[in-house]
Amino acid sequence: MAGVMFCEPQHLYNIINQCRWRSRLSEPNYLCLLDARSQPEFSDSHIITAQRIELSPAGEYLIPNLETLGYVRFCVVYDHDTGCTDYQEKEKETDAGEGDALLHARNLEQFTRHPVLLLKGGYKRFSACYHFLKSYKTVWMPQELDTFQPYPVEILPAKLYMGNFKQASDKQIQKDLKIKALVNVSEQPVTLYVTVKAPQKLALHFISPAEAPSL
Repeated sequence: MAGVMFCEPQHLYNIINQCRWRSRLSEPNYLCLLDARSQPEFSDSHIITAQRIELSPAGEYLIPNLETLGYVRFCVVYDHDTGCTDYQEKEKETDAGEGDALLHARNLEQFTRHPVLLLKGGYKRFSACYHFLKSYKTVWMPQELDTFQPYPVEILPAKLYMGNFKQASDKQIQKDLKIKALVNVSEQPVTLYVTVKAPQKLALHFISPAEAPSL
């Protein structure tokens, strides 16, 4: 079996915001994001593109697109606030209640080629860090995913991001990520049509690729 691994909120954020010529969320076998919370919690808000794991009248869990999980690159499951302590304690349990992300992750690992990722801290922690990635939509059309505008990749949590000119010029992205300064590292000098007030004492430390954190 593929196994179960914890996934930090930063990791899921970067998974969601990967792109090539368009957002990778438009690729059918890229991300399967499953919400193990109750229906009221899911309806109130959930992580963008997430689908809810439902319980059938016969008492069986209904996993969306179960037959395609073997082809999916990332399968991520979350509940309200899964954490390390929860994981260690629940390893010793034989039964788990409905909505338990760990239970679903262990059931799913037999169908996936890659480890099932369990979101550390659950929806509570992720939404606190990335409130702008909350959604109320339950169905996403292919055209909507094609035009989804990703955020810059996060290199250092809440401190350093790497993006393109369009993202750097987007005032909403600057506001959501609380960006205070922009650094242009392209070969050609460009003018950013935004006004950024940097702190008076701003120290920039450029690191080598070997020092960069792995994602």
